Amino acid sequence: MQNIEELVEAGKATIIDVRTPSEFMGGHVVGSVNIPLQEIPQRLQEFNSMKHIVLCCASGGRSAQATVYLKQHGIDCVNGGSWLDVNCLC
Repeated sequence: MQNIEELVEAGKATIIDVRTPSEFMGGHVVGSVNIPLQEIPQRLQEFNSMKHIVLCCASGGRSAQATVYLKQHGIDCVNGGSWLDVNCLC
């Protein structure tokens, strides 16, 4: 996968925010999709059609957990860390 900055800046990234819906509603990267961490196992099929997945959350901890889980299931993705950091790249 390309560098996170390149993907986001070029508009090629699929940004997945793994925070809770209420956190997401409080602010998020424009165009990002909210799939809370605890819902990922039930929604795993959705990731198969996505390309250039960049995961984010509040600080990078939950997105790191999601990254490990998805990679274990053969999904190519990267941890973007905090949604605020990813947002700065847009």
